[in-house]
Amino acid sequence: MASRAQLLHQQRGIEGEMVKPTNVVGNGRNNRKVLGDIGNLVVDRVVQNGKDLQKHKTEAAKEFVGVTKAVASLKLHQKTKPEVIVISPDENDKSFSSVPKKTPRRSSKTFSATLTARSKAASGTKKGVKDTVIDIDAADADNELAAVEYVDDIYMFYKMAEVEGKVRDYIGSQPELNTKMRSILIDWLVEVHRKFELMPETLHLTINLIDRFLSAKVVPRRELQLLGISSMLVASKYEEIWAPEVNDFVLISDNAYVREQILAMEKSILGQLEWYITVPTPYVFLARYVKASVPCDEVMENMVFYLAELGLMQYPLVVSYLPSMLAASAVFAARCIIDGKPFWTETLKHHTGYSEDELTECAKTLMKLHASASESKLRAAYKKYSVPENGAVSLLVHKDLSVSCS
Repeated sequence: MASRAQLLHQQRGIEGEMVKPTNVVGNGRNNRKVLGDIGNLVVDRVVQNGKDLQKHKTEAAKEFVGVTKAVASLKLHQKTKPEVIVISPDENDKSFSSVPKKTPRRSSKTFSATLTARSKAASGTKKGVKDTVIDIDAADADNELAAVEYVDDIYMFYKMAEVEGKVRDYIGSQPELNTKMRSILIDWLVEVHRKFELMPETLHLTINLIDRFLSAKVVPRRELQLLGISSMLVASKYEEIWAPEVNDFVLISDNAYVREQILAMEKSILGQLEWYITVPTPYVFLARYVKASVPCDEVMENMVFYLAELGLMQYPLVVSYLPSMLAASAVFAARCIIDGKPFWTETLKHHTGYSEDELTECAKTLMKLHASASESKLRAAYKKYSVPENGAVSLLVHKDLSVSCS
């Protein structure tokens, strides 16, 4: 900011005449020299004559002499300060034996060391945890598609998103539907999914679309199957490279619906769900948790997906448990059935966020479904996983349920 004297000098000029300022915006010019007007650096520019200049120099000289005397007095005070004499204690004098010795500076922790220790503690790499939690992403460090740098943040986001999109208990608001009808529909869709040879992601997304639509809109019984094939059509377009055509779904439903009905239901699903299709289904978590189930062979992997599909057919499990918990319970139950001791590891606990006690109830329900699948009337998943290419895991027999997970 320009000093008061400088502004007065600009306005009146050298001879006292009024002069138009040269650094205002109205003149179209910008005098950047004003930046040099900082503190005492511009004192000489505001003086009006030689007397003022001489007066200023005299005052500056007096201030300089005063500062010099103060500095000299400070130095004199420092020199006259009594010196501290260090006296070594006599070896025979026992009065110094109680004096504690100073701790060497090298033994104290630095700030960087403290931050490193806290970082290790936060990431679960302290002492015992460091040896038990396995780095499941080490093999994919050079794989750009694995996104190792972001995978933890991605699944943290999935955990947040699944809470917001959790399927609520809707069966009471559907006057013409019940849980048995839903199970029959899902069982039929598992068979359709197998005949079309679709990806497992498509099946999980199909079931998610059905449940979310039913929780938002009343559907008559005659349109329940139409909702199923239209949801699979949407999921196929989203997940598959070569999705089945509309006519394929017309044929698979034995011409129960025409092409226009399927397209109309597809539009209704997308409109009701506001095109919100990118959701964390149980498959999203299964892919990660199976990787964390070390060691894991093809039999274990097939068993996990089989149990998850059995769980998706059960309405109480879908509305009671989050997709991540259902996936973690499937892994826990599979390890119990195949006797993969320990049934739950620190690695699984670290990546799933669930303890063994939290999963026991859901896991035992899945094991009961596995034990009774051969006698159930809904056998699509049982047949699907009874063939060798799927490990024939539905034919495996496990131990008593009361002790298998203890």
